[in-house]
Amino acid sequence: MQLADFDFHLPEDHIALRPASPRDAARLLLVEPGEALRDLQVRDLPRLLRAGDVLVVNDTRVIPARLKGVRVRGESRIAVEATLHQAKSGHAWTAFMRPGKKLAVGDRLIFGDSDDRACLLGGLDATVQAKGEGGEVTIAFDLSGPDLMAAIAARGVMPLPPYIAAKRGEDEQDRADYQTVYAVEDGSVAAPTAGLHFTPDLLARLAAIGVGVERVTLHVGAGTFLPVKTDDLADHKMHAEWGEIDVDTAQRLNAARAAGGRIVCVGTTSLRLLESAADADGTIRPFSAETAIFITPGYRFRAADGLMTNFHLPKSTLFMLVSAFAGSDTMRAAYAHAIETGYRFYSYGDSSLLWRAA
Repeated sequence: MQLADFDFHLPEDHIALRPASPRDAARLLLVEPGEALRDLQVRDLPRLLRAGDVLVVNDTRVIPARLKGVRVRGESRIAVEATLHQAKSGHAWTAFMRPGKKLAVGDRLIFGDSDDRACLLGGLDATVQAKGEGGEVTIAFDLSGPDLMAAIAARGVMPLPPYIAAKRGEDEQDRADYQTVYAVEDGSVAAPTAGLHFTPDLLARLAAIGVGVERVTLHVGAGTFLPVKTDDLADHKMHAEWGEIDVDTAQRLNAARAAGGRIVCVGTTSLRLLESAADADGTIRPFSAETAIFITPGYRFRAADGLMTNFHLPKSTLFMLVSAFAGSDTMRAAYAHAIETGYRFYSYGDSSLLWRAA
């Protein structure tokens, strides 16, 4: 398959810069095999599901992972910016750095306001530990564990997707908007955006009709925003992301499917994690590891029956995934309809509910 197979024209004015308010007022496009497209709202979800179905949500929490600072090398200082990508230990992270080419192993980095150094735990300093071939830099912070996370929270800003950040700056509203209502596990540098549409009221209405909610964790890395650079998709390499499904959750999901319930993944992150953890027969196993699964048309899905997801970038791995899930022709028609009827795209945009193609 070629990258050009997944291209389409998206007008700039379809890119959402703020989420719908309230969250569940966002539009939802229902895509069912062999059926006409239906224009609904996210708050209609309870009438699209039935007792025994299970929503699988990603409970990762976005950290304010964009850090501004200076590189110190002797008397030389230059401004730098880091977007944290993936935690490697209690004190070390990989990051995408600008300007990355001007960094060398051993360079010192001072993030945030370097004028006030009275409190040691108030500082956020690091050392360049390694440089990777893919442009990633490994930085080792002086702080670790909870102290490090507290310093990042104090000094960092929300890492809005580049297609939003290019149009406006981050602000305090994004700290709430760019976080799901069920986020608990710190570690993502991008939101699992399908989940941004849920409200406590919507979750309560789903529970009232017997729809279950199961939590898994996949920490989304900054690699999710990187463009595919190879014309032949066989040459594309996904960035690895860490995910976890515990024993009890796996057992409950398997029991729900055995009883006739449908597994509906909220977001491509939940789907990729479930598919990484599933056996060939669809049995979901406990999982605690990195996954770099790359799903394109022709993939045989094992665990997911439905997928709730936002509208994605042209030529992105996520558009490839939804094309694999619901069918390439179906998704081209769905996206054409969404563009024609004014759906809002990307992280703060509208939603869709896709049922898996046979």
